[in-house]
Formats: sequence, C-alpha cells, structure tokens
Amino acid sequence: MTRIALVTGANKGIGFAIAQQLADAGVDVVIGARDEAAGRAAAARVPRARFVQLDVSSADSVRAAAESLTALDVLVNNAGVSASGDGAGSTIADAALRQTFDVNFFGAVAVTQAMLPLLRRSPAGRIVMVSSSLARPALDTNLQLLGYRASKAAVNMFTVALARELAGTAIKVNAAAPGFTATDLNRHLAEAQPGWTPPPHTQTTEEAARVPVRLALLPDDGPTGGFFDRTGAVAW
Repeated sequence: MTRIALVTGANKGIGFAIAQQLADAGVDVVIGARDEAAGRAAAARVPRARFVQLDVSSADSVRAAAESLTALDVLVNNAGVSASGDGAGSTIADAALRQTFDVNFFGAVAVTQAMLPLLRRSPAGRIVMVSSSLARPALDTNLQLLGYRASKAAVNMFTVALARELAGTAIKVNAAAPGFTATDLNRHLAEAQPGWTPPPHTQTTEEAARVPVRLALLPDDGPTGGFFDRTGAVAW
C-alpha cells in the first residue's frame, strides 16, 4: 500500500527537496504551502504530488488542510522562519520573537495535533520535526538569534514529549537537524545579524533533505524520541 506524506513549507528549499526524495521512494506527497501559486507549481514538479493550502500559523488553514486528507502516514513539520528583528536576548524585538514561535513552534504543534487522528490510523505513522543544531544550548556559536534558537529548542522538547506520549503505538516521532544549507532563511539570518556572513559550505538542499527523509521512512524497529543529524543520533 502506498504511503502518504504531508510536508509543510514544501514549495521551496529543504522542504521541496524532502518532497522530491519521498516521491522518489514511492511515497505520495502532499505539498503544504501558504502561497497557492508557489505550492501548485512545486507540486507539478514532483511525481504523484498534490498541493494543499497550509498556513501553519492559521488555525483555520490547519483545520481545512486536515479535513482535506483522508489518510496520512508521514508528517514532516518543515515550515519555519527566521524573522527580521531576531537577535540577542537583551534586544530582540517582541514582534520577531512572537512571529518566530508562531510558525516554528506553535505551527508545528497545531499541525501535528490536527494530523494525529489520521496518523493513528496508519500502520506505521512517522512524525519528523525539522529542527536545527542551533537548538542545542551547548553549541558554541556567537550567532545571536534567541527567537530562532529558542523556538527550535521548544520543537525538540515537543518531540521528546510526544514520543513518550505515543510510546507503544505505531507512531515514531523524531527531530532532524539537516545541517547548514543555503536557503532563503539564511538571508534572513544575515539580515538579523548585520555583518554576519554564513560560513562556507557545499551542502545542497538535496543533501540536507536526507536526514528528515531517513526519519520519515524508518522501519518498524527504528528509534523514536531522538535528535539526528547526518552523522546519526546527537545529544540534545
């Protein structure tokens, strides 16, 4: 039986690469995107994919997207932002902090809760939270992005809590740190940190997508409640 996966924020970047790789693995993909034109264009480029309008920060949009689906096996919470105005704890703009949490954390929670009834009916439900290595408090970096880092740390806590709650079911919940990748979000980071230049790297969105895709396709004996990057499990 063909699996069905919903990928949020899948019209571009890492989300689109995740959708492509899941489709290559034989999964029917639902492209979740806030922008209808961009979402439909992305879905047209992925085999057997379809588009669903999904603004993760809108309760009505999340509810409508859930009601449009009749089955779901995989949820990849990929949608995320790095808001202008993010920065150090002493100076971060309130609006930037709230916007970042609305999408990165509250959005992921809302979508997951809305899709859980469908995932519970799947013989092998998988939930993947696209997180970041920046969520780790122990990470040694001078990048001052309280909103982004704290929102992803909250996503990690949600991952652990939900995995424990769903222990004993067929659903596995894990967080993925794709690694630093050139995307639109990085330009927002540069804007939030004047004078900061992203480090040199060669990773493509296709390479970044491999971690969340691996977690989306875990076998029945795979892990749950973990945090993973391209090297494997990492400490929270």
